[in-house]
Amino acid sequence: MLLEDLARDLKDGSYRPLAARRVFIPKPGRPGERRPLSIPAVRDRVVQAALKIVIEPIFEADFLPSSFGFRPRKAAHDALQVLIDESWRGRRWMVEADIADCFEAIPHSGLMAAIEERICDRQLLKLVRSLLRAGVMEDGAVRRAVTGTPQGGVISPLLANVYLHRLDRRWQAEGHGVLCRYADDLVALCDSEEQAGRALRALSAVLGQLGLRLKPAKTRIVQLRVGGDGFDFLGFHHRLVRGRTPRSRHLVFLARWPSRRGMQHARERLRQLTARRRLLLPVSTVVQDVNAFLVGWAGYFRYGNSARHFAKIQAYALARLALFVGKRHKRGRRYGWWLVAGRSPDRMGLIDLEGRVIAPRPNRSWREKPNAGGEGRRRAV
Repeated sequence: MLLEDLARDLKDGSYRPLAARRVFIPKPGRPGERRPLSIPAVRDRVVQAALKIVIEPIFEADFLPSSFGFRPRKAAHDALQVLIDESWRGRRWMVEADIADCFEAIPHSGLMAAIEERICDRQLLKLVRSLLRAGVMEDGAVRRAVTGTPQGGVISPLLANVYLHRLDRRWQAEGHGVLCRYADDLVALCDSEEQAGRALRALSAVLGQLGLRLKPAKTRIVQLRVGGDGFDFLGFHHRLVRGRTPRSRHLVFLARWPSRRGMQHARERLRQLTARRRLLLPVSTVVQDVNAFLVGWAGYFRYGNSARHFAKIQAYALARLALFVGKRHKRGRRYGWWLVAGRSPDRMGLIDLEGRVIAPRPNRSWREKPNAGGEGRRRAV
């Protein structure tokens, strides 16, 4: 019934989207900071999903290889592989940047102009305008702005990529190093400090013309060198290191492992899953929840030099489980350790993260599976 009504309203032009409900969620690893989310009504999410299915292939034909975020058959690890490859080729100066309030700051006029470059159907353009102008409901009042494609909408990531495609085109034409962009997070890889300076100035200028700006706290130029500082990108900390084995001491390469924020997020989540308020749950249920989180967390961070960090999270999960079991029996942590690590042969079913790491290699896709002999696996540096 809902789909039939939506189809009729879309055909006769009577469809009007409702204002999205605005909520604020805490940003992981950033105490006190909150991210605004706009939750559309179910009927509007259906319309946005249908619209995305129609227009995404049109714009995908134009998007450049430097764009990786929220695209079909693209993943964060594809962007991370670009960093490995380009640093191996000698690009050791990085411009690390983040676009401030990107989803909320995109001007509707500029976004519609970008859409009209590829789409001329008036009914479809009218539908996109109505979705942008629907506004958000916050504290019982509807607010309609002239900027923003609010986070939380099904089509918002695609519209952001459509608008930021203008940045990608300018960058490709002017040639200030290699751009690697994942939605509003980006890194420019350069050959020299001079080129990195030009890249940062060009980036600020182009974004200013688009009505956007860089976030000063997350924008800097970093030189990659052994013993020097690294940078964070897509949840990983990246740093230039030298091999530690006799066969690899002559090699210098870009290594990555979970960032400090990523490690803190894992610990916070494990504390939540083993909190005192869950003591009435069966231990098997708590272990199942912990395992589900660890599988997802390790599934992302396994493609890196993360063995040491995996061992730390493994030990922390075991300690939290021992404390939980001890409290459940109204005893201390020591008793919990005895039950979990002493009496239980499989640590009550807690999974083991050892051996899950696959170290990245330059000029070799992360999607390639290691052979039966374990090729491609290394311990973290």
